[in-house]
Amino acid sequence: MAEHNELGKWGEEIASRYLQDKGYVIIERDWKSGKRDIDIIAIEKDVYVFVEVKTRQNKMYGDPIEAVGYLKMQNLRHAISNYIKYRRLNNDIRFDIVTVVGSIGKKPEIVHVKDVAIM
Repeated sequence: MAEHNELGKWGEEIASRYLQDKGYVIIERDWKSGKRDIDIIAIEKDVYVFVEVKTRQNKMYGDPIEAVGYLKMQNLRHAISNYIKYRRLNNDIRFDIVTVVGSIGKKPEIVHVKDVAIM
């Protein structure tokens, strides 16, 4: 597996554990809708939370949240819509972004941005 893929999987694992520690129940990871995917789907209280995880070794090229641009948002919106239809959800939903900065084996910096407007 390429180094960036390993880092990404590590970041998703860190984000999942972080969310679980905050009381979220993880119900799906890496859910696919064609070529689109949702990193984490969790439930907080009765709200379905769709989470995009961005992992970087450092902030040399900017904050990882900046990597969630217009095209990524459009893909996420479509994937979330497909998930809602597939599972026939009537619950409230929310979109969050979790950034993980660090490297495997070291304590990462985690930032959780809740209720991001999904263009």
